[in-house]
Amino acid sequence: MRFDSGRVCLDLVATLAPHEGLADGDGLRLWLAGAGLVPDRTPLARVGPDWAAAFRSLRSDVETLVRAELDAAAPSPAAAQALARVNALAAGPPPGLCAVRDREGHLVRELCGGVECGALLAVVARDAVELLTDPGDLALLRACEGDGCTRVYLDTSRGHRRRWCSSELCGNRERVARHRRRVLAAGSV
Repeated sequence: MRFDSGRVCLDLVATLAPHEGLADGDGLRLWLAGAGLVPDRTPLARVGPDWAAAFRSLRSDVETLVRAELDAAAPSPAAAQALARVNALAAGPPPGLCAVRDREGHLVRELCGGVECGALLAVVARDAVELLTDPGDLALLRACEGDGCTRVYLDTSRGHRRRWCSSELCGNRERVARHRRRVLAAGSV
């Protein structure tokens, strides 16, 4: 299941929880397609363990930077190194898009020149740079309050009072736990 955080760079960070989503090329292929980084029907045969390792490295750097922003921490040496790596990736050329006709004659998107790891990393790194330099989005950045959940997301809810990454998952767990506490408290009276 793909988590929609509101930003592709935060979606990448979410691939770590609740289990490693980028363990290999297959997991990365699923994520690239699910995140919309490659058009439908894009052949991803070259995606392998080396690509997955590169995306895991970017994920670690983005998470370091996002957590530092959430904690309003002073820049650490690790965050400075992470920022330098994200900036270097963001400076790379993004993939080119072309409009081509499918079998039925409809125009569809396709990557021009094939799928390149560096170009896809550049897209995600640029998204991280845009997030980290946009005061409006930074003001909406939240960490899930669910017990044991490490996901981060943009709170675009009305009133900006969202507490959980997902009302169906973490929110439901919290409501069930609250109900159990009330039942136990009522039973001990």
